Amino acid sequence: MRLTIAVSTIGRLPIGITGLAILLLVQTATGSFARGGAATACYVIGLAAVAPGLGRLIDRTGPRRTLLACSVAFPAALLCLVAAVHARGHPILILALGAAAGAAFPPITVCMRSYFKQRLTDETLLSTAYSLESVLIELIFIVGPMIVALFVAAGSPAAAVAFAAATGSIGTFLFLRSPALRAWRIEPRRAPSLLGPLAQRGFPALVGIVLCYSSAFGLLEIGMTAYATERGNAALAGVLLGLMSAGSAAGGIAYGSRSWHLPLMRQFALMLGLMGAGLLVLALPWAPWPFAFLSLAAGVVMAPALIIQSMLVARTAQPEQMTEAFTWSASALLCGVGIGMAAGGGLLEYFSSALVFAAGAAAALVAAAAAFRNRS
Repeated sequence: MRLTIAVSTIGRLPIGITGLAILLLVQTATGSFARGGAATACYVIGLAAVAPGLGRLIDRTGPRRTLLACSVAFPAALLCLVAAVHARGHPILILALGAAAGAAFPPITVCMRSYFKQRLTDETLLSTAYSLESVLIELIFIVGPMIVALFVAAGSPAAAVAFAAATGSIGTFLFLRSPALRAWRIEPRRAPSLLGPLAQRGFPALVGIVLCYSSAFGLLEIGMTAYATERGNAALAGVLLGLMSAGSAAGGIAYGSRSWHLPLMRQFALMLGLMGAGLLVLALPWAPWPFAFLSLAAGVVMAPALIIQSMLVARTAQPEQMTEAFTWSASALLCGVGIGMAAGGGLLEYFSSALVFAAGAAAALVAAAAAFRNRS
């Protein structure tokens, strides 16, 4: 298990690197943040659109062939993107290559979550495993931008993109040799369904809740950047987001360290409600130091919400559709973040960061209400 987690971490480092690296790569070459943002958006769209199909393929045939193909296609798409940017290629080609890189991203995270569900029958152990996963992803999101900054300072954004390509490929190859792949079990299929896990009772509602509350994440990220800019120190945004991620990681560790007796959906509603309350507090006029402390505190419930989300997916989906279910959940999360960032950017054309935080709070509270209503 330890070896599997270690090698999966290498393969998942691009999660915290690729989007920012593509943004800076295109922006440096074109001088346009709009073009860089468009390339990054295409990367996320490609990832979100194709992931459920990859999940269904893994459920039916196992992960080996899919991961092997991704371990080649992902670095190839990124290296072609670097070449196209340096050659001043057509913008549509650059956007297409960004989308191709996202579509080919190795789905190691959903494989790990399905593997835990197969191996761990005790729900307490499964919750602990998902807690570890959540904290690991938070750490990747903290370390990833630092790695990009080091490459940009030492060389160029192209080096950061190349590093993401290398770690994604090498980590996936190592993961293919791990115990998780050798012990993988293909579950027998029941009656075929075109909609897959979306046909399961309760699963579409869960996806809708994830889409709603994850938009608060996108609004939060835009709001943090705007708050820092309004105070004349754009670099402060990175510090604030880092503090929030640290609080989230601490919350994930605390949540996974004990058993909880409240039903999962009620836990979900509670965490989302606390998230909304925390964002609402951030909308008040705070000076930077108290705002930084409140950012740390507001982050505490975020990882537990993600852990509970994974537990609900594992409980709701059929065993033969587990990987696809996790990809739908992850795609909803990515889409929600994108929607939140787009909405936040639109709000900032007319209003201050306070209203963006308030909008994030509203999204989280609506999701909390939906989770409470769908409790079981």
